[in-house]
Amino acid sequence: MMAYLAGDEFLTDLPPLLAGPALRRTDPTGVTVWVALKFACTVKLQVLTTEHNGQLLGAPVLQGQRETVAIGQHLHIAAVTACPMAQREQLEKQQLHHGVIYAYDLQFVTDKTYSLTEALRSSRVPTATVSYFDHQKPTFSLPPAHIADLKIVHGSCRKPHGAGFDTLPLLDCLLETAASQPKERPHQLFLTGDQVYGDDVADPLQWVATALGDTLLGWEESLPIDGHTTLTPKQLPVGKRAPLVTHQAGLTAGLDNKEEKVTSHFLSFGEYCALYLLERSPVCWPVDLPPGKEMTTGHKAMRRWDQDRRHMQQFMHTLWKVRRALANIATYTIFDDHDVSDDWNLNQAWCLRVLGRPLGYRAVQNALLSYAICQAWGNTPRQFEADRSGGKLLMAVQRWSRSGGNDQEAESAIATYLGLPPINTQTGLPEFTQDGDCWVLKRSPASLRWHYTLHSPCHEVVVLDTRTRRGYPIEAKPIAPPMLLCPSAFDQQLSQPLKQLARARHRQPTTLNPTPLPVTFVVASTNIISMKVLDWIQVWQLKNGKVFSADVGDSWNLNNPALATLLTKLFQQRQTVLVLSGDIHYSSGVRLSHQDMGTGQESVLVQLVSSAIKNQELLTQILHTRLKQWLLPEKPRQWVGWSQPPHMQEIKQSSRRDLSKSLAKPPQWQCHTQWLQRQRTQSANISPDLFWLVPPHRSSHQTLIPQWLKFWQARWFQSGQEVVGMNNIALVHFDMEPGEEPGEVSGQSAKPLTVLQDHYWFSSQLPREIVHSCFQTTL
Repeated sequence: MMAYLAGDEFLTDLPPLLAGPALRRTDPTGVTVWVALKFACTVKLQVLTTEHNGQLLGAPVLQGQRETVAIGQHLHIAAVTACPMAQREQLEKQQLHHGVIYAYDLQFVTDKTYSLTEALRSSRVPTATVSYFDHQKPTFSLPPAHIADLKIVHGSCRKPHGAGFDTLPLLDCLLETAASQPKERPHQLFLTGDQVYGDDVADPLQWVATALGDTLLGWEESLPIDGHTTLTPKQLPVGKRAPLVTHQAGLTAGLDNKEEKVTSHFLSFGEYCALYLLERSPVCWPVDLPPGKEMTTGHKAMRRWDQDRRHMQQFMHTLWKVRRALANIATYTIFDDHDVSDDWNLNQAWCLRVLGRPLGYRAVQNALLSYAICQAWGNTPRQFEADRSGGKLLMAVQRWSRSGGNDQEAESAIATYLGLPPINTQTGLPEFTQDGDCWVLKRSPASLRWHYTLHSPCHEVVVLDTRTRRGYPIEAKPIAPPMLLCPSAFDQQLSQPLKQLARARHRQPTTLNPTPLPVTFVVASTNIISMKVLDWIQVWQLKNGKVFSADVGDSWNLNNPALATLLTKLFQQRQTVLVLSGDIHYSSGVRLSHQDMGTGQESVLVQLVSSAIKNQELLTQILHTRLKQWLLPEKPRQWVGWSQPPHMQEIKQSSRRDLSKSLAKPPQWQCHTQWLQRQRTQSANISPDLFWLVPPHRSSHQTLIPQWLKFWQARWFQSGQEVVGMNNIALVHFDMEPGEEPGEVSGQSAKPLTVLQDHYWFSSQLPREIVHSCFQTTL
């Protein structure tokens, strides 16, 4: 097998900036930008005003600097935050304002100073740009004052070798089209899980990432295979890792005849770090990927390699647009399972199986450490200040890396700050602690918090961590569906933040609050409401003990008390909630109407799902068509529920007349769900020329369809009304009566407010045509 030449000569040809700049947490008094470089330096950031709708640069208003963190000998990362330059009494004048386009500039200082343009380019990358303007600076606009002007993009599940075109470049099209219009350009991007895939890795990607990771670190990690043996990443050949991953690491992605999902599973810290660079930037990729005949043997293996190679070449070709988009929009993320491995923390059985093995524990730690550095740092930059958990984590990873992975004290500190459980010295298993009637993985009080909140004059966002704070029922089997939030996590992640957001809003001057109550968004990686047929399948698999084959336990509704608690806690404090979710590889909209039986208070929750950015499957393409609604349409469903103890019961159509007789006690609330119908698919005028889509000298690969199946591509057949099953990305926005000022978004709303979710994807009839469709409902 050929070697990927990722050595010193390769690094010499690369520009200083390996990935980024990526705009991260952004508010009126702070702007954070993430960068990855090949050498250590001081990163200086300035935020500038602009004139003529972004065309001309103005004066600096925010500035900041910080030293890079040495993740490896040739990988130096920083999330630098710019703050107001004025004294406290002049702070208001230095704050950023809505309705304005701002630009930012970076300098990289070592023995010489590199401008942003110089850091982006080299002989190998001569023309890189991250701007939509002649001044070549990235730009952004804060969320607006009025909800009718807010634009939020979200999506999930982006796998480089997934079928179909990558749709994250469509965000670049949306930004470019409205770059000079602060109210029209998207204001925030939420990536709701599976930004990267540690499992289900294509062999060509492992071939690149293993060598690149070792080169960037400058050392090879010794992975603990068992209590006595270690192996380096290069000693685990491409496409040959399945037995080790399943039996030594205990990871479950390859169970149930899915060995192909783990043949190239990532395990090392260098591989996970390399993955983030390769998914965000074209810089570290080889010019081309070798064909299967040069890399493997056997017809089946070569054909699979070439198929993955074709998908990844397409992925690589549009990465310049992804990089530019991420530089020009405030981006917020949260993990789901594939950011570590399939089924991560799914149930107690998984925790015991994986975390109880040295290789499994190390793989989880490496994945979570790379997430902390490459994603979480930008979500909550204050957590990464020197005297806090994130800052201490960064110090520990520098010590660990300098030692070539041999500093045991630093490695232990990393596990602590990541919130991984201690291992019991007698049993060799992870330790749990009791929380109510649940077991929860034990964690140090000093560990990072992965959940967080955001707010603006017109909206507030609560981002949930439903992976590391799960509650595993004490009285149930280890494979039982968990509470996705344990009792204490419900309080820490939902109840307290909603109260704090309300208090903070009350303290703000009324001039900053044009609406009495903002729209509340909750970001939940997995769906609250799922398809009825999926519920049937998961219940059947749970009864047969096959929980790992279809993520049985990741849906909220499989743990009845947890779902009842979620709805109760949400509607105790808010009457209108929008849930952004992903995970499921199709997109949809569901409206849940809720009524308190005691007070008569009516509330509404709208679940907006956007998935997959790049991972469409045959099943999701079928769901995309009219076939799904003909055979298994989603019908309205109704529940009644109780708050103490939390419980809910679905009411069948046949028993609604005699409801009072069938219930042991009167319900405290009721709710019903209805799936939104998507509108007719139309052409999207967001990129008049798609020259950027297909690599030169290559045509987009299309499967030849037999004549008798031509109806499959007919527009009428592809116009299913329940889901979008093609790779897509979603734009959430709002509408209200023209000329009306926004009213309070609640049950007593003065004027109706409509939420719309536009989905953009590449047409199945004409793959080089961008189309869109919309789900909408009144709040």
